[in-house]
Amino acid sequence: MTTLKTGDAAPSFEAKDEKGTVRKLSDYKGKKLVLFFYPKASTPGCTAEACNLRDNYESFLAQGYEILGVSADSAKRQQNWINKHELPFPLLADEEKEVINAFGVWGPKKFMGKEYDGIHRTTFVIDENGTIKDVIAKVKTKEHTAQILK
Repeated sequence: MTTLKTGDAAPSFEAKDEKGTVRKLSDYKGKKLVLFFYPKASTPGCTAEACNLRDNYESFLAQGYEILGVSADSAKRQQNWINKHELPFPLLADEEKEVINAFGVWGPKKFMGKEYDGIHRTTFVIDENGTIKDVIAKVKTKEHTAQILK
């Protein structure tokens, strides 16, 4: 779905997380960032994905990665999901879909024969200089860490 690819500069972004803290791409300069987009907090697939990242969080930190999740959910829904599953990373509440659209992950989807617009589950691995090192479009929710740290 996204037209972004390995080697592209990651789009600059600025959005509030679940606590209302403004997060920007520039905050991660000099760090590696796993930016994962997911359709909806508290749904089974998204929970499996987030908990897989949570369970391997120390491995990410050990390799110099920060993790940031993004969906169009409200800050309250994001915070509830973090509390329920003890997620150790921030989640952007991109209700205006500014970051979602910048990364090109919003578009037509099909589920059980119905077509609708939504977020395509996609993860971007961004290096210390803001360059996209990997785009994972076929996310395996229960094995996502292995896909990223391969």
